[in-house]
Amino acid sequence: MGSKITIDDVARALGISKTTVSRAISGKGRVGDDTRQKVMSFIEEHNYIPNINARALAGQKTYNIGVIWPDDYNAVDLPFFQRCMIGISEVTSGFGYDVIVSLISGDDISGIKRIIDNHKVDGIILTRTLVKDNAAYYLKNSGVPFVAVGKTYDADVVYVDNDNFAACKELTSILIAKGLKRLALIGGNTNHIITRTRHEGFLAAFEQAGISADPGLIYLEVEDVSKVGNILKELQKKNVDGIVCMDDAIAGEVMARCRDEHIRIPEDIRVASFYNSSILENAVPSVTSLNFNDRNLGANAAKTLLDMIAGGYVSSKTLGGYEVILKESTK
Repeated sequence: MGSKITIDDVARALGISKTTVSRAISGKGRVGDDTRQKVMSFIEEHNYIPNINARALAGQKTYNIGVIWPDDYNAVDLPFFQRCMIGISEVTSGFGYDVIVSLISGDDISGIKRIIDNHKVDGIILTRTLVKDNAAYYLKNSGVPFVAVGKTYDADVVYVDNDNFAACKELTSILIAKGLKRLALIGGNTNHIITRTRHEGFLAAFEQAGISADPGLIYLEVEDVSKVGNILKELQKKNVDGIVCMDDAIAGEVMARCRDEHIRIPEDIRVASFYNSSILENAVPSVTSLNFNDRNLGANAAKTLLDMIAGGYVSSKTLGGYEVILKESTK
């Protein structure tokens, strides 16, 4: 009999039930001392390594981790998820865990409820944090261990995030130091905490420089990039020095509209992005942006969750290691 035997193999060899074997392994339930000793001796003699089903039965674990993705992410966001997911999978697989991916649509958290009610996972990783976060609220009350990817305002939620505030502040400070005092900011949904964090970093750079950011140059809630064209026309009349985009989707649209309007980058206006992905890799001109290690972010989230499941002490983490990449668009 090989080392990868199952509870069924042990039960047949000893002439007892699988339930008895499981109880003997876990130390839970009524099993006679002689029977327990017989099972443990057999395991030791045959170099037994429990398979996932046996471990799950013995420890009341599924050895699955749930990863929750919002279904409103588009192709621009996909590289972030891919890299984050690689980091998660690398860690979980090393601990014998598999990953179950579930989508969440707006306020509909039925998918999360289903996998928890059916006891399919030992813990959850949320991949986005919101100001009004129904998923996090439900998970807190469910008692299931979970970790959020992204800062949260809820002190009871453990999160792992990149230092977006410091990164956005540093990039904005560099642009201000270049003499760009009239900077516009274009961002998305303010229910997303990342939007608020990037906005705060932008404003902090102006405060540090001892100057005021013009509120008339800040455009938030721009979820539909088709609005960018009209915003750009307004900004032309306001004599801005540059445009800072909260993500590469907005940056790509700004550059496209500038080409349509024959606005030269960087001669007529500078453009920078608070997030860099493969979408901007081939942009002409190349775009000044922030670079984060999303793979490391996913790995840290997974390790924190596994520590939490194991009963260890965990706390929220803010990861450094970002890069400010200065390119042609802000020369």
